[in-house]
Amino acid sequence: MPHIKVKPFNLDIIDNKVNGFIKFRATSNISDLILCEYKGYKLFLDIIRKGNEYLIKPNKITRLANSDILKEILNGFAKELDLDITHSNTNLKPYKPKVTHRAEKSIEDFYDFKSNFSKIKLEVGFGSGRHLLYRALEEKDTLFIGIEIHTPSIEQILKQIELNSIENIWILNYDARLLLEMLPSNILDTIYVHFPVPWDKKPHRRVISEFFVNEALRVLKKGGYLELRTDSLNYYKYSLEVFSMPKKSSFRVEKNRDIEVISKYEARWRRMNKDIYTLTLQSLEESKAKVFDIDFGFENLLSKNIKLPKDSIVVDDYFVHFGKEWRIDDGFVVEVSFGSFNMPEKKMLVCKDEKPSYLPSNPVKSIVNMKAHNLIKEVLNGKCN
Repeated sequence: MPHIKVKPFNLDIIDNKVNGFIKFRATSNISDLILCEYKGYKLFLDIIRKGNEYLIKPNKITRLANSDILKEILNGFAKELDLDITHSNTNLKPYKPKVTHRAEKSIEDFYDFKSNFSKIKLEVGFGSGRHLLYRALEEKDTLFIGIEIHTPSIEQILKQIELNSIENIWILNYDARLLLEMLPSNILDTIYVHFPVPWDKKPHRRVISEFFVNEALRVLKKGGYLELRTDSLNYYKYSLEVFSMPKKSSFRVEKNRDIEVISKYEARWRRMNKDIYTLTLQSLEESKAKVFDIDFGFENLLSKNIKLPKDSIVVDDYFVHFGKEWRIDDGFVVEVSFGSFNMPEKKMLVCKDEKPSYLPSNPVKSIVNMKAHNLIKEVLNGKCN
């Protein structure tokens, strides 16, 4: 990660350099935070006292994926303050801008999601992408959404999409459980979950859960289905129980069913004579439309000197935890983790000029995040501690 080390300097000079680039300084007994704005990005720099040097690096919560932009910000900060650099890894290589692939989408692309395709199918954890690519080439009138958290798998399938001139695949690097919650009701024809990680020692991390199945049935059209394939007997037994819970649905179980295309892993398991289990859950009714009434705004603070709770606040299916805190003249900055236990958000909460806001961006629009946000507002207004 880009960073610089500099000789000690009077940190108060930062306050005299507040301008379009440097927004403000926040302080604690451990480190200082500097909010910078550059090329439309807002992020914090950490200044940490390390013996006879200061380490300056991007704060991990607000830092960008683009390392060249981070290097430019660090170099610009050092130049602005005329700092004496003792070590740096911020030399810029000849810049080649990343070309965003037309198939690569962000979670924001699914806010108010609509499609012109006659059918929409989702594959969760597509791995090598062999099944997803085959389906997309066979069904040109269907939009296939592939969701995956393994970056090399995403890079590989984007290359294949380009090589094969495929126009009906969207690729998303995100958690499928959150995506499902954001999708409109009755929009998907099929959801594929092929060979998910069994997580036998950490079952709470499994993608299949009662919540996932209920959300899947909501977003599936009447007659649409969720297809799970697994080589794990434990996962099969667990999923069989979960698939049996919904009241208005049907499911079938198949063993060692042949399909048109299989992954290299399934081919290996078949050579090892491992059994492959397929569970198919079908939606039998149309679901009610989901109303997304989600707003992450704040009212003005009643007090700048609110005492934040040190312990996590746990309420049913969500939590809020306030972490490190920094002070500024007209408020404070605090790390805050919140939302689902399995899929928490982590943001910097800036309470300045009596008006709080999240950095680097608002949370994902989910019901559990909205609940947590409302609890955060109660804490800031002294109604909960």
